[in-house]
Amino acid sequence: MAIPEITRQNIIDAMKYIEENGVPSHRGIMEYELVTEDGVHYPPKYVVKVAINIAYGIDVENYNAEEARNCLQKLGFQIKNKKQEKERKVAVQKELAQQYKGYRNQYSSMLIESKNIIFHGAPGTGKSFLAKAIAADIISNGETDNYTQLTDEQCKQVEFVQFHPSYDYTDFVEGLRPKVNADGTMGFELQDGVFKKFVDKAQKNYENSQKSRELIEKELSIQESMIEFFSNIELGVSAFRTINGNEFNITSVDDKHVNISIPGNATVNKLCLNIDEIRRMLGSGIKFERLKDVTAFFGKTFAIQAYSYDFAIYKAIKAQKSFTPQASASQEELKKYIFIIDEINRGEISKIFGELFFAIDPGYRGRAGEVSTQYANLHSDPNEKFYIPENVYIIGTMNDIDRSVDSFDFAMRRRFRFVELKADEQLEMLDSLKNDEMKSEAVQRMKALNREIADVEDLNENYQIGAAYFLKLKILNYDQLWTDHLEPLLREYIRGMYDEEGIMTRFARAYGYKRPIEDEENESTQG
Repeated sequence: MAIPEITRQNIIDAMKYIEENGVPSHRGIMEYELVTEDGVHYPPKYVVKVAINIAYGIDVENYNAEEARNCLQKLGFQIKNKKQEKERKVAVQKELAQQYKGYRNQYSSMLIESKNIIFHGAPGTGKSFLAKAIAADIISNGETDNYTQLTDEQCKQVEFVQFHPSYDYTDFVEGLRPKVNADGTMGFELQDGVFKKFVDKAQKNYENSQKSRELIEKELSIQESMIEFFSNIELGVSAFRTINGNEFNITSVDDKHVNISIPGNATVNKLCLNIDEIRRMLGSGIKFERLKDVTAFFGKTFAIQAYSYDFAIYKAIKAQKSFTPQASASQEELKKYIFIIDEINRGEISKIFGELFFAIDPGYRGRAGEVSTQYANLHSDPNEKFYIPENVYIIGTMNDIDRSVDSFDFAMRRRFRFVELKADEQLEMLDSLKNDEMKSEAVQRMKALNREIADVEDLNENYQIGAAYFLKLKILNYDQLWTDHLEPLLREYIRGMYDEEGIMTRFARAYGYKRPIEDEENESTQG
C-alpha cells in the first residue's frame, strides 16, 4: 500500500505531536533524519505514520524508509542520511586536520587543535604580536606569519578587539542601539556586536562549504533575481497589492530587512519584513498559491500580518521574466576565522560573554552548542539560535601581574588552553631593529635586567621585561627607553618595598643606564 496523500501541514502537526509526546523507544536505529531549519531531528518514517493518523485517523506503516523520505522531500522537508552526515563531519575534520602541519609558528597547530588559547605572561612578551602572527600563519596556510602581508580578503578572516572595564554584552554579542528614523524621530534598533558579526561570516562560509555546486548556483540565482527586482522598482513610489487588495510601497531594503509603507492602514502604516523569509520562499521549490500555503511553510497555525506582504513580494519577484537559474558558481572553500581578544582579563567576562560560555566550549562547536541569546525575542525569528561553527578559533592575551587576573571567570578558564610566554621568548620580534648589533645589545640588556628583577624577594618572573619594550629603540635611544618607560614601570613594581632606591640602582646598573653627572652631584650636595 502506498503512502496516502498527506499535506505539509499534516507533517508540521505530526512534528508538534512528537515534540509533546516523544518517540517510542522501539523505533530502533534510523537511516534517515528529518531536520528542521531550527536543527531539530525527527525520524521520517514515524513522522509520516503520525501524519497519516492525524489526516485519516488510521495507523498505516506498510511502507519503507525510502518511501517516507521521498514523501517528505516532495513536501519540501530536508532529509539527511545519518551515515553520510557522519562521514561528512569526519571529512570536515580531516580537511581541517590536514592543515595542522606546514605552519611557520609552533603555536599555530596548537590553536587548531584546542580552538581557544590564552597567552599569558610578563608585560612586553609579545602576546599581541604573537596572536597576529599566528592568525597570519593560519589564514595564509603557512605562507606568511606577517599580518601586514595578508590580502584585504584574508584580513576579513581576522578580528581584533581589546577588552576594558566598560566593555559589555551589547558591544560583543548584540544589543539595542539608538537609531534616527526616516521621519527624524529617535528609536532603538537591535544590532549585532563585533563577535556575532564575525561569527556570522564564519558560519556562512562553513555552511556554504558543505553545499553542492548546484545548490550554491540556485541560491546565487535567487539572490541575483532579488537584487534585480529591488533595483528596478522606485522606492516609496512603486505600488504593490496584497492578496486582500491592500496597497503598499517598498521604502527601503538592506541585507536583512524590507521596509514597507501601507498608506491605507490607519493602525499600522509601516512594517519591517524579514528579507530572509522571502528568500526562503523563493528557494523552497514550493508553489505558493494562497496565504495559507505561506503560513504552513513557516510552521505557523495562524498567519501574521507580514506574511501577506511577503507573499505579494514573492509573487512580484517570480513574475520577473529573468527569474530562471542562470548563475554559475564553484563550491566554496572552507576557511578558518580567528578572533583575537587583547587584554581579555580586563573586561568583566561573565557580563561580556553571557550565555556564550556554552557555545565557545571546544566540545560544543556547531549546532550541538547553539543557544538563545538574551535578545532572541526581538529577532525576526524568535526561535533563531546562535552557534559558533567549527572554523572559528579564539586567541586571548593577558598579563599575569594585572590585578584583574584574580577575578578571571573559572568557567572561562575551563574553556581555554593557557600558554605561558616567558620574558626571553619571542625574541624574533626584535628582528625589525636596525641591525644585528642593536638586537644583540638589546637582548643582552634585557636578560641582565631580568636576572636582577628575579633576585628581588617579592618579585618573580611575571614582573620581568619582555622584548616588546625594546622595539621602542626604533625611535628612542637606550637611555630614553630607561627613563621614559622602564624606570617608571619598575618603580611601580617595588613601591612600598624596603630600600626602593637601592633596588632601582641595581636595576639601572644591570640594564646599563648611567645617571647624568649633574644628578649625582645634586644628590651628594643634598646629602
